[in-house]
This record gives sequence, structure tokens and C-alpha cells, in this order.
Amino acid sequence: MDTIAILVRALDQAGDVLDHVHTEALERPTPCEEWDVGRLADHLVQTPRVLLAMMDGEARDWSSPPPHLTQGWGPAFRVAADDLVHAWHQREHDGAGGAAWQCAELAVHTWDLAIALGLPTADLDPEVAELGLSFMRESLTTDNRGGAFGPERPAQDDAGPYERIAAFSGRAV
Repeated sequence: MDTIAILVRALDQAGDVLDHVHTEALERPTPCEEWDVGRLADHLVQTPRVLLAMMDGEARDWSSPPPHLTQGWGPAFRVAADDLVHAWHQREHDGAGGAAWQCAELAVHTWDLAIALGLPTADLDPEVAELGLSFMRESLTTDNRGGAFGPERPAQDDAGPYERIAAFSGRAV
């Protein structure tokens, strides 16, 4: 499995969903209970920069608020996403902060944003969520969920990959 190719698709679809963010939607609630659309969109725009910094060995605090945008979330995200992809193409291994972990972060928040905006999620790339969920199931335990993820919630037996990763991340699906 080419995790970098899947990561590129994760970044592309996150940018596509961010293109649907408009100022009138910023105060809508999201499945990530502590964030509204504006805060989630800002977090998602900042995510590639944070992931890139972590790949370079920098310690980053995910809890500090990212810069607030008032427009252009998709284009701003794509600039940072291009830098992240370029960095991956310069590396020879999938070290700490690997592409599978990055896919998990992107899959969960892309789903969160799509749900909050009322966008269909059936067209989201299933391999992104499957790779992210596989990583999370191997790495995320009850003890290390921290404040980022709530306890796993149930998903229906016929749930798709995005509903399963969302439920595993503590979202109600």
C-alpha cells in the first residue's frame, strides 16, 4: 500500500471540503463537540503545517488555537498541503508522524466538517479512512486518548469506513 499516495488523496479531499466553508456557516456545530465549523476549519487549515513541523522533530501543541481565517480556507489549506507532500517526497522512510497517522487526523476532521456542512460523505475516499482507522486501532488505547479523542462509540454493523473511524474517535454516528 502506498501510504503517501493515500495521504495525497486525503489532503485533496480535505481541501475540497474546505472549499465549501463560508462565513455564514462558521458558527454551526460539528461532531467534534468542542468546535464549531470556524474553529474546525481553522484547525484543518493549520494541520499540514503542524504535521510538517512534527515530521521535522518539532514539538507542537495541538491545543493552542490556530490563526483564524475569515475566507479562503481551501486555498490556504492547499498551500500547506503541497508543502507537506513535497516533504514526504524528500524522505526515504515513514518515520514518527507517519503518513498513516496523518491520514487518520485528516479523515476524522474531513468527516467532521462534511457532516457539519451537510455535505454527502459517501464520496469520501474509503482508503483514507481505512488506513487511518487501521493506524488508530493499532496505536490508540483507552489510556493514551488524551483530550483529543473521546471513548470509542458504537457504529452500526453496516457502517462505512468514515463512520467507523468517527465512532472510534469518540463521535456519535
